[in-house]
Amino acid sequence: MSTTNEKKELLLRVAEAKQKDVGRGKVRIDLEMLKEIGVEPGDVVEIEGRRKTAAIAWPNYTEDQGQDIIRMDGLVRKNAGVSIGDKVIVRKAQTKPATYVKLAPNNYNIEVENSFVNYIKRRLIDTPVVEGDTVLIPVLGQPIPFSVIQTKPIGIVIITNETNLIVLDKPVDTGKMPRVTYEDIGGLKPIVERIRELVELPLKYPEVFKRLGIEPPKGVLLYGAPGTGKTLLAKAVANETQAYFVAINGPEIMSKFYGESEQRLREIFEEAKKHTPAIIFIDEIDAIAPKRDEVIGEVERRVVAQLLALMDGLETRGDVIVIAATNRPNAIDPALRRPGRFDREIEIPLPDRQGRLEILQIHTRNMPLAEDVDLEKIASITHGYTGADLAALSREAAMHALRRYLPKIDLNSERIPEEVLNSMVVTMQDFMEAYKEIIPSGLREIYIEVPNVKWSDIGGLEEAKQQLREAVEWPLKYPESFKKIGIRPPRGVLLFGPPGTGKTMLAKAVATESEANFIAVRGPEVLSKWVGESEKAIREIFRRARQYSPVIIFFDEIDSLVPIRGMSSDSYVTERVVSQLLTEMDGIESLENVIVIAATNRPDIIDPALLRPGRLEKLIYIPPPDKDDRLEILKIHTKKMPLASDVDLERIAEITEGYTGADIEALVREAGLRALRENLSATEIRMRHFEDALQVIKPSITKQMIEYYIKWFEQARQAISKKIIETTPYI
Repeated sequence: MSTTNEKKELLLRVAEAKQKDVGRGKVRIDLEMLKEIGVEPGDVVEIEGRRKTAAIAWPNYTEDQGQDIIRMDGLVRKNAGVSIGDKVIVRKAQTKPATYVKLAPNNYNIEVENSFVNYIKRRLIDTPVVEGDTVLIPVLGQPIPFSVIQTKPIGIVIITNETNLIVLDKPVDTGKMPRVTYEDIGGLKPIVERIRELVELPLKYPEVFKRLGIEPPKGVLLYGAPGTGKTLLAKAVANETQAYFVAINGPEIMSKFYGESEQRLREIFEEAKKHTPAIIFIDEIDAIAPKRDEVIGEVERRVVAQLLALMDGLETRGDVIVIAATNRPNAIDPALRRPGRFDREIEIPLPDRQGRLEILQIHTRNMPLAEDVDLEKIASITHGYTGADLAALSREAAMHALRRYLPKIDLNSERIPEEVLNSMVVTMQDFMEAYKEIIPSGLREIYIEVPNVKWSDIGGLEEAKQQLREAVEWPLKYPESFKKIGIRPPRGVLLFGPPGTGKTMLAKAVATESEANFIAVRGPEVLSKWVGESEKAIREIFRRARQYSPVIIFFDEIDSLVPIRGMSSDSYVTERVVSQLLTEMDGIESLENVIVIAATNRPDIIDPALLRPGRLEKLIYIPPPDKDDRLEILKIHTKKMPLASDVDLERIAEITEGYTGADIEALVREAGLRALRENLSATEIRMRHFEDALQVIKPSITKQMIEYYIKWFEQARQAISKKIIETTPYI
C-alpha cells in the first residue's frame, strides 16, 4: 500500500501483464490506490525500480481488486530494471512535451527514410519515454526494439507531433541478452511459476537458502515434445533474472580431437563462474550426454563424465544454474538424472485450449486482424498443436493474406505504396486455409489427412451414425457432461458388416465431425518380419496418440492384425500384436481422450479378448441399406449428374435390393459411362442407361451373409454378457 501519503507514493509488487495489454505501454493498478496518489485512468505514472521509467496507468482487473500489485509487461519491467515479484515505487509523473528524441535500433542495421521516421513517430505519439528506455515498433508484423538514446528536456517526456524525432541507422550494443519475456510464452503459467521458484529465487535471493540451511537446486531438465517452448522458456528465465546467459547447442561442442570436447565444456563453465549469477543452457542434451552403456564412441562417454564432474564435482559451481532441454529424456545418461545434478525434471506439456488461445494471441499481437477472426474457435480446433505449430499457422495465415494483396503490388517498383500496406488485413478465411496445410508436427509421420466427409455425405445408416456420435463425438466435444453423469465413455468401437456398406466412410465422417486428430492404421502395414518391430509400431502409435490427444485411431481391416490367438502359424507375430493392443487399450497406462475405431467384415476371426468392455466394447452392425437408405445414397451420388426427366430414383432404389453403398456408387458410375459410350458430348443421363447398368452391376449381398452377421452379433453379445455373469460373484 502507500508508503507515505505526504509524498503520494505507492509500494507495489510486480505481476505479469495479461496478453491483451502486452506491448501497449500500460500498467494496471487498483483504482482506489490510483486515487490515493491523485492519478486518473489514462494518466502517466512514474515507476521506480532499479531505474526509473514511465507508463500509462489503467484500472486493474476485477480479480485483482484490493491487491497491492501492478501488472506490467516484460518491456516495462526491463525499462524499470525489475522482474516479477519485485517491489516498485509508483507516483504521479511530472511530464513535459518532448522537443527532441533520439532513437537507435537494438542489434539491427536499418535504412532510415523520412517515411519510416514518420511511421515511427505516428506509433509513438502520446507515449511517455525516459532516456535509456526501450520501445517496440512493429515493422511488417515484427516488433523491432529501439533504445531511447537522448531526450530534451531530461526526465519523463511525451512524444507529440511537434517533437523532433531522430532515428539512427546503426544499432546500439545491448549485449547478448535474449529479448524474451514471460509474456512471450503462452499456456505454460504453472511451469513458469515452478521454473521461477527453482531458478530465479536461488539467483536473486541466495541468502534465503543459506538461512534454511539447504543447497539451492543446481540443475533443471526440461523435457517434452518438440516445439512446446523449452528453449524459449530458458531464454525468458535468463532475460527476466538478468543473469549471464551461456547457450550450448549439444552437437556444437563435439570434436573429433582427443580432449577437445571436454575442454570446451570446461571453458563454458569457467566463463559462467566469472560472470555469476549465470545460467548455462544446454539444448538437445541427449546429443552430448547419451547413455554410456549404449554408445559406441569413446568421445560421448568422456563428455558425459566431464559434465558429471562439472555439475557435481569437487569444485563448487557457485551461482551457476544449468538448464537442459531434450525431447528424449530416456536417452540421457541416468547418472545425470540424480539430485545434485539435474535436481528437478519438468515436463513441458502440449498446450490445452486456453494455452493455445494465449499462444495465438502472442503470435497475432502485431498482426492486422480482420474483425471476423475468432482466435477462440481456432484454439478449439487446433488439438495437439505445439507452440511452434501455432506460430507456423499464424505465419502461414499471413502468407495467405499476402497472396491476396500481391496483384495490387507492383513488384518492379522500389517501394510498396503506404495505402496498400495499411489496407492489409488477415482474415478468418486465411487462418482456415493455413489450418488445412499445417498439421501437428509430432503426428506428421503417422498423420493421415481425413477427406472432408460429413454425416450428410453418408446416405441412411441413421442408427449407426447416432451410436457413433454418442460413443466418439460426444466424449470428445462434451467431456464435462460425462463427468457430471459420472460415467466413462467407451474406449473403442468395432464397426462390422458386409463389404461396401460404409464402415470406413463412417470412421472418416466421425473424425471430421468431432474435429479430432486422426491416425489411420492399415493392419498389414504394422506387421514386420523383425521380432518386436510390430509391437513397437503399435506402441509408438498409442504413445503419439496420448501425447497429441484428442485422437481417433482407426484400424481398417483389423481382422488381419488381431486374429484369434493360437490359430496363426506366423511365428506368433500376430499373437504378440494382440497382446500389445490389449495392454495399450486397457493396461496400466490410462488412455485419455483417445478413442479406437476398428472396421472389419470378418468379426468371427477377431480375438475375443478385444471385444470385452474396456476395449472394443461397442459393437455397431453396419447393415446393407434398405429402400429409403438406397434412395438417399442414389441422391448423394447423382447430386452432380445431369439426370433426364425420365430417371426415377425411387424405382431404382426399389429394384436394387441387396446392393451396398459401394454397389450403388458403381451402378451410378456405370450409367454415366453408358451415356458417354453412346455420345461423348452427352448432356444428360436417361433411365435406360441405369437399366443397362443394372444388367452389369449385380448385388454383392446375399441372404446368407446377413444371417451370418446377425448370428455372430447375437453370439458375441451372449458371450460378453456370459463372461460378465461368470466374473461377477453376486449375480
